[in-house]
Amino acid sequence: MKVSCAFPTALDSPDMIAVAETLGYERAWVYDTPQQSPDVWMTLALAAVRTERIGLGPGVLVPSLRHPMVNAAATATLCALAPGRVAVAFGTGFTGRRAMGYGAVTWSFMDSYIRAYQGLLRGEVVEWEGASMQMLHPDGHAPHRPVQVPVIVGALGPKGNKVANELGDGLFTTLLLPEFAHDYPWSAYLAWGTVLDDDESDDSEHARAAGGPGWALSLHGAFEFGGPDAVRALPGGEQWMDVVERAPAAERHLAVHAQHCVGLNEADQAAWNAGGNVTLRDVTLTGTRAQMREKLDKISSQGITEIVFQPCGPDRERELERFLEVAR
Repeated sequence: MKVSCAFPTALDSPDMIAVAETLGYERAWVYDTPQQSPDVWMTLALAAVRTERIGLGPGVLVPSLRHPMVNAAATATLCALAPGRVAVAFGTGFTGRRAMGYGAVTWSFMDSYIRAYQGLLRGEVVEWEGASMQMLHPDGHAPHRPVQVPVIVGALGPKGNKVANELGDGLFTTLLLPEFAHDYPWSAYLAWGTVLDDDESDDSEHARAAGGPGWALSLHGAFEFGGPDAVRALPGGEQWMDVVERAPAAERHLAVHAQHCVGLNEADQAAWNAGGNVTLRDVTLTGTRAQMREKLDKISSQGITEIVFQPCGPDRERELERFLEVAR
């Protein structure tokens, strides 16, 4: 597998991407989460001028956040700054939408959006929202069309698989590994976790800081897709729900998604302290070096061709180093 990295877009992400390039990572993906992050395209542009080799891309773009012309123009700009290094991933929106109280976009909307976006990059006249439009950028304003950019699609079920199959160059997955990952020549899998020392416990401070943010996603996902009962069935779930339910019902998504992929929010910390950390190695890419090698071999056997690791904690450079040592 190729070894790439991801970052929950922050002000220092361009510098971290430069570090990842120096270490030897294949590609750097950054999240499109405007409710908690700087602009994904600004961040990628800064990374482009600070690097020379590493691949760059938004992973994943959430279609409802921008007009397709805006994403097409931004993509073309990044291609001019980092020729041959750009790829784009699309998804229906987990934190990119749910943290603002919305559900995921429909797959029919995703299909229409990607078709319009790709048509614009090819230089075609496309119809969107009842109007005809085309990239009119003159020389010096964008690369000449067509602008060739690989597109991969975040999909876990049959509807997403159909869109990825018809419109994508590959698959982008996280949390679950779909059986159809084998069907794609490029299958990227986003994972969180940390490399533990052989004698390190699951509730060490390092495990909490570096592995905890990824572990917390098991609670966030259970709440969003299974509801309170699904959370309460997890270790520490009762304590997690006690904190979340203090918020008014219309604002609970704010309590759920605070510190997403960065740290533990109040509910996450309550669950961790109540013993929820016992699932750390089950729900994240966490373990000793030997355990991590076994996990990576299994992921590769399931059709994944690119592992995407997001470092967490106070020393993300060291997390990148430790993961790459194992992955290689």
